[in-house]
Amino acid sequence: MKTALIVDDDDHIREVLRFALTKAGFRVVEAENGLVAVARHASDAPDVVVLDVNMPELDGTEVCKQIRRVARTPIIFLSSNDDEADRVIGLELGGDDYMIKPFSPRELVARVKAVLRRTEPDHPAAAAGELKTAQTHGDLTLDPNFYKAIWRGADVPLTATEFHLLKALLGYPGKVYTRNELMDKAYAQDLVVTDRTIDSHVRRLRKKFALVGADPIETVHGVGYRMTACK
Repeated sequence: MKTALIVDDDDHIREVLRFALTKAGFRVVEAENGLVAVARHASDAPDVVVLDVNMPELDGTEVCKQIRRVARTPIIFLSSNDDEADRVIGLELGGDDYMIKPFSPRELVARVKAVLRRTEPDHPAAAAGELKTAQTHGDLTLDPNFYKAIWRGADVPLTATEFHLLKALLGYPGKVYTRNELMDKAYAQDLVVTDRTIDSHVRRLRKKFALVGADPIETVHGVGYRMTACK
């Protein structure tokens, strides 16, 4: 049974989410503010976090930062603010998805399941504990067993969405992928994301690789992105 951590200071929203996720087969733990959320994440090790942005004690963006320092747990932001800049910031901080209030509980459950599918083993052998083969391209290695990239021996931790975007680009290094193609490969078929969402994840990937002195993704203006030679 997967565990979902619900973080929201609104009792009613937590009740709605608890009912929807429990009905969908999840074990649910809750936090009413950011400080409790960080503690619950450490104690319960949830498989996914549904995280409100505007909260007392610590807001959602700060909670996301603290979680990202220690784990790659998928995070879905909830916000009553429909401003595109806020969505971009949330995704660049390491969020995997972003939903606007009011929202459909059914869609929320679908998005939770989708982000979890992106972190599950690709085939039965992997589920049984057998290691999957890493992809290597130049100085870059993508390890599907630990959802991380390795650049010249240095680890680059990735979120589930970042991993699948990088995996898509590594499918045919040098090929220019449009944003729509990357959406199809990195997201579930039933979810709709925007060009800006893809751009946000790519920017965050670049920031992570910059920390190890790398820039493996090239922008092809007016078209999309491609993997460089990685040397």
